[in-house]
Amino acid sequence: MNGEFRAQFDADVTFANGGGLRTEGFRLDIPGRSITDEDLAALFVRHLGLLMVAEVRITGTTIVEEPHKGGRGVAATAPGTGHRFVELSHVVTDGMTTLPGWPTPRITEWLTREDSRSAYAPGTEFQVGRIDMIANTGTYLDTPAHRYADGSDLAGVGLDRLAELPALVVRLPVGTRAVDRLLLAPYDVAGKAVLLHTGWDAHFGTARYGAPEAPHLTGDGARALVDAGVALVGIDSINIDDMSPAAGGTRPAHSILLAAGVPIVEHLTGLDQLPPDGFRFTAAPPKVAGMGTFPVRAYARID
Repeated sequence: MNGEFRAQFDADVTFANGGGLRTEGFRLDIPGRSITDEDLAALFVRHLGLLMVAEVRITGTTIVEEPHKGGRGVAATAPGTGHRFVELSHVVTDGMTTLPGWPTPRITEWLTREDSRSAYAPGTEFQVGRIDMIANTGTYLDTPAHRYADGSDLAGVGLDRLAELPALVVRLPVGTRAVDRLLLAPYDVAGKAVLLHTGWDAHFGTARYGAPEAPHLTGDGARALVDAGVALVGIDSINIDDMSPAAGGTRPAHSILLAAGVPIVEHLTGLDQLPPDGFRFTAAPPKVAGMGTFPVRAYARID
């Protein structure tokens, strides 16, 4: 039980200055298990930004329990005090697979607790771990230097592009493969981290994760986000670009976003735990010169 509800209904709208609008099977976030036709009509008008509405007739209403998709007039989080954090990164473990066929991390000890005892006072011991891995391991950040030789690297991208970013989730219908301009059109992305929730993270660590049908952002979708002023783009899939043979090795989403200085976070997880918007997103890597990608501890702060 996720505790979030949506109403499905038909609506007939009459405008005060003439004309009308009819919708069938429209779904809208609602604040609880039930709602009156009058309140649902007001939410509907507010959600679509309709002006000069004279009357809204609601029929055929059913209430379904499913995660909110984002709507004007419904609070993203319950009122309260304080905040909570949501982990959005995969755990890095010894021998794990991120990209099938790519090297896996090797986690060992450089200094064991037993060996350290001879260097310290009795009862004092330490452990120093060692990890050997490629930069594209687990949940990681792409900077412009990943794609372009003269682009900003991990040390060159400011925290203002990586930490405490206002953020929103774009929830994609099950089975969506290509995230294009039209799927992104309803969202105000200016200055925000946009997290594409495809659900593909359910396959992480399996052979299916790298399948040709893995969801991705199209070049047209990437251009729309850049034109709208997006700050960062993340996805819970294996790559933000199409990796199928049909793509022929082109990487339009990487090319367009990174050319515009927009960082990319790939292999996110747990996006189903987030509200549609109203939270802050952070994905900050170590400040390493000369590298274009690196794992991050990605998380959301919900106030």
